[in-house]
Amino acid sequence: MAVNRVPVLKRCRSLDLDPIYLGIDKKSRRQLKRANRKMSEYGLQLREKQKAKFIYGVLEKPFRNYYKKADKMSGMTGENLMVMLETRLDNVVYRLGMARTRKEARQIVDHKHVLVNGKQVNIPSYLVKVGDVIEIKEKNRDSKRYAQITEITAGRMVPAWLEADLESLKGTVKELPTREEIDVPVDEMLIVELYSK
Repeated sequence: MAVNRVPVLKRCRSLDLDPIYLGIDKKSRRQLKRANRKMSEYGLQLREKQKAKFIYGVLEKPFRNYYKKADKMSGMTGENLMVMLETRLDNVVYRLGMARTRKEARQIVDHKHVLVNGKQVNIPSYLVKVGDVIEIKEKNRDSKRYAQITEITAGRMVPAWLEADLESLKGTVKELPTREEIDVPVDEMLIVELYSK
């Protein structure tokens, strides 16, 4: 599997992105030395796409597939795309506060710690549906790792479309998120413009 090994803060600087959106509290003191050139329209569109891919940890081919699916669905393509990215299992685990970062959430799912409606799911790209119950396996709940995670994520706001119970490491999808509830700084219309060329 392809792995992005670019340092996270360096990538955040190049995309004009605050690392807090990735669940990282670090700040870089370095300033990006950029020539004061005006970015082209294509450059802006590409940067938005790269930003969305980087935040959700999705590679190009799956991202393009999400776009194709979103395009076939009824409603606005850009909103559909953002809702699909937001309802990925690894992102939902992160949003529920069961992981510090999306990368850690992906690892937790990969390591078969997550149950969806009582069944083990180890596919980070699994799209959750309304009414799904996501929980950490009973045998993993008592580990020191989850105690540390819940201590750190206890103050984090859980989105309104999810219901979390951090004591029992359980969460429910109440409804699908609307674009207003997705707080990532991505202009999805630029992505739609890029792919519709």
